[in-house]
Amino acid sequence: MTVIHIGMPLKPHLTTPSYCPVLFKFCADVDEAHRQTFINELKTLKTLSCVKDQRLVVGGPSITDPIARSKGYQICLLSFHPSPSALAEYQASSEHHRVTSQYLWPYAEDVTRFDFEVDEKDEDSFEKSFGLVR
Repeated sequence: MTVIHIGMPLKPHLTTPSYCPVLFKFCADVDEAHRQTFINELKTLKTLSCVKDQRLVVGGPSITDPIARSKGYQICLLSFHPSPSALAEYQASSEHHRVTSQYLWPYAEDVTRFDFEVDEKDEDSFEKSFGLVR
């Protein structure tokens, strides 16, 4: 198992690959089965051509200690895109729309999104750390 901490540095002037962490908090009456279906559906988005090397991971629940620091968020998505335009393509895709309109928006209490670009040398470090080098 790998633990992922969302807290990479933001360098807004860069034009290199984009990373896109998204935190999801569902309304209190949404059951675990629905959240699991949402996770499964999110994972299908990794096959979109605008996702870099199918690098899209979904996780939850939070293992943050103390748990209060998670602010009630239950699921996190981290996706990788080769450019800001590829991220825009991902968000505009019919597949993304299907997943969010069917499994998220009618049930969400809160969603936090933070898109940022990473310096090429930092991406290389990330890839090596997680064994993603080809």
